[in-house]
Formats: sequence, C-alpha cells, structure tokens
Amino acid sequence: MKLTVFGATGGIGQEIVRQALAAGHQVTAVVRAPARLSAQGERLDVFRADLSDAESLRTAVAGCDAVLSGLGARGLKDARDGIAARLTRPVLRAMEAEGVRRLLVVSAAPLAPPTAEREPMLDRVMIGVVSRVLKPVYDDLRVMEDELARSATDWTSVRPPKLTDKPVTGTYRTQVGGNPRSSRAIGRADVAHAMLAMTEDPATVKQGVGVAY
Repeated sequence: MKLTVFGATGGIGQEIVRQALAAGHQVTAVVRAPARLSAQGERLDVFRADLSDAESLRTAVAGCDAVLSGLGARGLKDARDGIAARLTRPVLRAMEAEGVRRLLVVSAAPLAPPTAEREPMLDRVMIGVVSRVLKPVYDDLRVMEDELARSATDWTSVRPPKLTDKPVTGTYRTQVGGNPRSSRAIGRADVAHAMLAMTEDPATVKQGVGVAY
C-alpha cells in the first residue's frame, strides 16, 4: 500500500513508519523537522510541510491508499491550545480535496463510551483521576473526533490507555466501540502495529477502537 504518515517524528509515528517500511509499504512521512526522523529506506519519501496549510498537504496525500496520523499534544499547553484538533483539520481538508478516504488517528481510551460497571474498582478510580488531571488533552481529542465524524473520510479513532516504550509484541486486545476490560497500558510500537492492521479492516471504519494489553 501507499501510506501517508502525519506526526511521523513522534513516538507512535516513528513506529508506524518503521513497521510500514518493514512490511513493504511505500511511505510518505510528513514532518516539520526532517532531522528528527530516524527511519530510512528506499520506499520512504520525506515531505516537509506546514501542517496548518491544507493546500500544501494535498501533495502529501494525493494518490495514497490510507493516511495514518500520530498528531497530538505533547503536553498540557499543547492540549489547551487544541493542537490535535487544529492540526487534524487541514489533513481532513487535504484528503477530501484529493478524494482520499481512509484515515486512522491516535486518540485516547477515556473517550470511549462509559463502561464503569464492567471495570474493577481500582480501574474506575484510576480512570477518574487521570480524566481530571488530563482533562485538556481529552477535551482536545473530543473536538478532533467530532471533526472526524463530520468529515467525508472513512476514519478510525484508535484509543490507547497509558503509553509505554515497550518493543512491538503484536499481542494485544482490541474492542470496536469501546475499550478492552481493565485497559491500563500498551506500548507505542503496538499501537502502531494495531493501526497498520486496522488499515484494511472494514469493521473499524467510522469507529473508535480501544487497544490495550
């Protein structure tokens, strides 16, 4: 497949690029700072762009089979500025202008519909605490997901819990429309693995998908 990756210098984005190249895909990595991209390969094109300019992003997405995005806040300040939603809007506009439909983005587990009755007490307490502390992050992601729902794309919102730097295992749980029970953590590499696996999965289209160990 021909894939375009946004947020390609982030923790998940770098993994998407590396794993996609290893699987034989053609990859266009959209970056603001090419020097931060460690991946290399004959099938890798690096596209330097202003992520706020939808018109310039059309070249990056033109003719691709799917767009995978690791765009998101690096901290609470970014989240309060609404960076996930703000950077995703131009991607959506560029895709719609080029007739590209498949889009997978990284969101977060707390955006899934509430299932408190299914969770152990410890997990319910942890979810409540984290949701309060990281409220600006989740508010930003909710706006982003609202933008996806209004778009013409065949989107999937991948919702991991706490992210770690564990190497890729390929062994994790997923749940369309919710979160796996007791979702506590997953490695960035396995989130990337899941996103690549979902790219051609019609059951995940226009759905939020929880992913966790």
